[in-house]
Amino acid sequence: MSIVQLAERARLADGVAPLNEASLLALRDRARARVVVHQTQPDGTVVAAAYAVGDAPVEIVVDPAHRRTGIGRRLLDELLADGEHHFWAHGDLSAAQALAASAGLTAERTLLVLRLTFDGAPEPERVPDGIALRTYTPADADAVVAVNGRAFAHHPEQGAMDRADLDRRMSSDWFDPAGLFIAERDGRVVGFHWTKVEDSVGEVYVVGIDPDAQGVGLGTALTARGLRHLFDRGLDVVDLYVEGDNGAALTVYRRLGFVDHARDTLYVAPPPPEDPHTHDHP
Repeated sequence: MSIVQLAERARLADGVAPLNEASLLALRDRARARVVVHQTQPDGTVVAAAYAVGDAPVEIVVDPAHRRTGIGRRLLDELLADGEHHFWAHGDLSAAQALAASAGLTAERTLLVLRLTFDGAPEPERVPDGIALRTYTPADADAVVAVNGRAFAHHPEQGAMDRADLDRRMSSDWFDPAGLFIAERDGRVVGFHWTKVEDSVGEVYVVGIDPDAQGVGLGTALTARGLRHLFDRGLDVVDLYVEGDNGAALTVYRRLGFVDHARDTLYVAPPPPEDPHTHDHP
């Protein structure tokens, strides 16, 4: 059983995927991983795994049929001994909370999942003066990467997207250029809203606004345009991910009708105790 198959078993049991999209894409493309650890049965069956690419935190998955046997803790201890310190708990399920607490990990970051259930057609967008909205064309690719980099300069995952990452995402089965909206001002791309549809659920996948175009309501307009597109496709539910401390974005999304649905938590290991001998003087 592969890591992808193991992750799918866990997703079906828990209702939340244990690996994020970046990890699944890397596994699909057989990208070089920073962390790839398996726990197996004597017959070779993979019952737990840890995975991470680049500088991303480690994600751990345990087969639902082999939980409460100490496998997860043994895997976590092995990772801690190898110097890993950051771990995603997607869904922040009670078992993950208990595992983190038992190992002395603390919550450092929260990624909220918000959900909108349509009860009618969404309000039409109000586009700021001087801005034009249109759908994506292949000629926009580099501009989208550039705006994304400026918009998410301080975001540890999204801000790292380069052209190869963009092309990898656009090669996914779900990609639809008609659901990627571009904002232009004076012929220059200043924002975008990338929507996504999987398993009959829509997603506000990425909303990126160039810092030079922030503060005029463009994020709200782009989000509303994408929501109208998803509604017109016949979807009932739309999800999005947002940092738990991003007050400005949360205000926009809750104004549009989104409510808290789930959360991912980043757990971090405490620093090792300081060696008192490092302060000794000859």
